[in-house]
Amino acid sequence: MTKQILILPGDGIGKEVTTSAVEVLDYLKASNDLDFNVLERDVGGTSYDLYGKPLTEETLEIAKNSDAVLFGAVGGPQWEHLGWDLRPEQALLGLRKSLGLFANLRPAFLFNELASASPLKNHIIENLDILIVRELTGGVYFGEPRGLVEDSDPKYAFNTMVYNEDEIRRIAKVAFEAAMSRNKKLCSVEKANVLEVSKFWRGIVTEMGPDYPEVELSHQLADNTAMQLVLNPNQYDVIVSSNLFGDILSDIAATLTGSIGMLPSASLNSSGQGMYEPCHGSAPDIAGQGIANPLAMISSLAMALEYSLGRKDLAVKIESAIKHFIQEGHRTKDISTSSDFIKTSEVAPILINFMKNE
Repeated sequence: MTKQILILPGDGIGKEVTTSAVEVLDYLKASNDLDFNVLERDVGGTSYDLYGKPLTEETLEIAKNSDAVLFGAVGGPQWEHLGWDLRPEQALLGLRKSLGLFANLRPAFLFNELASASPLKNHIIENLDILIVRELTGGVYFGEPRGLVEDSDPKYAFNTMVYNEDEIRRIAKVAFEAAMSRNKKLCSVEKANVLEVSKFWRGIVTEMGPDYPEVELSHQLADNTAMQLVLNPNQYDVIVSSNLFGDILSDIAATLTGSIGMLPSASLNSSGQGMYEPCHGSAPDIAGQGIANPLAMISSLAMALEYSLGRKDLAVKIESAIKHFIQEGHRTKDISTSSDFIKTSEVAPILINFMKNE
């Protein structure tokens, strides 16, 4: 059965790293005779410049009918003057909400050869391998009511954090099952000491624990988890958290690895459809220079192959090629400790060569 993939390069370095991922995808399609229909559309600021909106109805419809969406990055200073509804970031939020992408999987891992690039001491960071499962379509980012009241003295703004039982159960189920496939440890993170919604979250997750007797379940306050990620990150296997806390914790975990340019992410719905994107942003300060690291985008392609496209074997092939890439000393600027580094456009051909010689 034909699988459809939608490519959304977006803005800034999103276009550059997506080009590298498509190069790898084209090689895999040709060498494995894959029945993939690949489409590409504009999104974010680029889409706004062309169509007056960051996400067109046509692009959204194609996304809904695709098995996997590869998303580069959106945003840049030239669009910061726009109203909230027209900002490039609305494309990302709109896709997540419309596709029901409630589960965000963000691995934070370290190649020990790159330990010196981490801000942490080697003995603390070596062998890092964490998976953060973040709820993506609920919580304070989407809660209603919300607003800014300017006809009051003093003026004020408000947001609402809401989670219902079904939302908590479905994200916890993803996290428990992920832990079962890893080291069978799950830490649920919230602020149950001060927030009613967090007390409710903790209660639901605790209630689900006996359904997974092999998983060691623990609970931790979000501020403590932030501290522990810096002091002793290897104590964690899988972390599950709400939209707000998961956003913060996953960015902290990504920074520990030395370069956010190395880390992929997957956002999934209940049917296995997913959007895959690197954890880095559009990085307008380096866009167009050919120095962006495309490995996170290429790793995101690997996640797409595993979770949405039914080809875990090819995902393993990409991951193996990336491992060889690092082991043999190839470095993009962000992970290089010297002035010697390779350009963005050179990465995919090297990886493809490793895959050819396996």
